[in-house]
Amino acid sequence: MTSWQCKVISKIYKKIPHNLIVLFCEKHLFGLEGMKMSFHDGSIKIFSGNSNRLLAEQICSFIGVELCKADVDSFPDGETMVTIKESIRGSDIFIIQSCNYPANHNYMELMIMIDAARRASADRITVVLPFFGYARQDRKDRPRVPVTAKLIANLLVSAGANRILTMDLHAQQIVGFFDIPVDHLFASKLFISHLNKTSRDNLIVCSPDLGAMKMAAAYADALRCDLSIVAKRRVNGGNVQILTVIGEVSGKNVLLTDDMTVTLGTLNEAAKLLKAKGAHSVRVAVTHCLLAEKGCERLSEGNIDELITTNSTGLSYNLKNRKNVTFLNVNELLGEAIIRIHNNASVTDLFEIKGF
Repeated sequence: MTSWQCKVISKIYKKIPHNLIVLFCEKHLFGLEGMKMSFHDGSIKIFSGNSNRLLAEQICSFIGVELCKADVDSFPDGETMVTIKESIRGSDIFIIQSCNYPANHNYMELMIMIDAARRASADRITVVLPFFGYARQDRKDRPRVPVTAKLIANLLVSAGANRILTMDLHAQQIVGFFDIPVDHLFASKLFISHLNKTSRDNLIVCSPDLGAMKMAAAYADALRCDLSIVAKRRVNGGNVQILTVIGEVSGKNVLLTDDMTVTLGTLNEAAKLLKAKGAHSVRVAVTHCLLAEKGCERLSEGNIDELITTNSTGLSYNLKNRKNVTFLNVNELLGEAIIRIHNNASVTDLFEIKGF
């Protein structure tokens, strides 16, 4: 959308502000490609920390801009040093950082980058968190424990973040921990699109616990199949005891859904019980895969026939060579959200999933 085209339309509709004409034409006449055109005037700058630089590069490739230059290094004593290598005065800044292991280091990198951008006179700073670390510590469920997810939200806002873009939070109430706008995307569309391309004969969706029930119900609704649930009791941080399965799974192809996994404890034990109950196959759909060594061992046991995950964390790339792991790329989902945020367009249809 060129300037003279917008001016012509503005003259026809004199009462409509020029900037609204631009937004309307880019969104409705030229679609996503039209909105991308505004990215070439230098008003947007995208930076990345070190946690998942490959994803940041893929997002920039989708948008059609270069990843901006910044030195994010460490001193010999472990302190993080950030230097932004180009002018960002008055620019719309997006900083991409997945705060997985090592979470503390990655969060410090992110907050120092935010502070550097704020002090360099950025117009707006949007933090893109494909994975929000500490999300499991979202409530005070025992005496004398912190609500660390809220603490992280406070720290990001204090550092200078103006907006948060994230995906598949462990609990949706975390959005309310922030005093700034939060766009919470769901990777469910990617999983559902992938699953629709595969065989869905005798498919049943199973929730590995009560906490994931709402997500599993949304999957079951979208895939038009039955729903079941596994009842469990957590023994400690890395082990669970599976009690029973609610629902008929004999002869079924089961899809277990969850937002994240580290040790694969719950999902592996659930898969073991489901197969003991007669399930034909067990696939697992997990947005954030942060498998530790124990999790990789459990994946090799053979209880899980396929693990479907995304590249939301840098750790997930360690599973690339495994035959029973399928990767879905979230670069277009996050990239389109960045485009819409920069153009002040609605992102509603990106995070609305029937059933959520």
